[in-house]
Amino acid sequence: MVAARRARGFTLPELLAGVAVMAILATVAAPSFSELIAGQRVKSAASDVFASLLRTRSEAIKRNTAITLSPADEGWASGWNIAHPTDGDILLDDHGAITGATIDGPSSVTYLPNGRLSGTTAPSFDIEVDGSSQRRCVEIDLSGRPYQKPTACVPAQ
Repeated sequence: MVAARRARGFTLPELLAGVAVMAILATVAAPSFSELIAGQRVKSAASDVFASLLRTRSEAIKRNTAITLSPADEGWASGWNIAHPTDGDILLDDHGAITGATIDGPSSVTYLPNGRLSGTTAPSFDIEVDGSSQRRCVEIDLSGRPYQKPTACVPAQ
């Protein structure tokens, strides 16, 4: 007598139930994942601004001359650059546009040879990205040090 072999694997109803559960979980997770990605884009944009400010300050100290960080013609979200202090045609750094971002900031930021800011008001950059409720603020104190905050910038009173 031949022993009956036990079948292995899943039945069609079991497979369909598993696929249905996976589809429901994916549908629930997608909006949260989109917000997570947009939140990371805000942090990335703020880090780019922060790094450019540090680079500008470093170049001013290194070259012992005033160096300016300026936005592109269309504004900060379209990019920014650090011009050479004696030859405006040479760029020390040129950052491209940040797609889907809104960056409100000063008309330019100039660092003096001692690393301090030119002017008497501390500039700030308010950064937001499409699809995210998060905002970031990059502020610069008058000593020239930039720092980031995980909130929107508070307007000066």
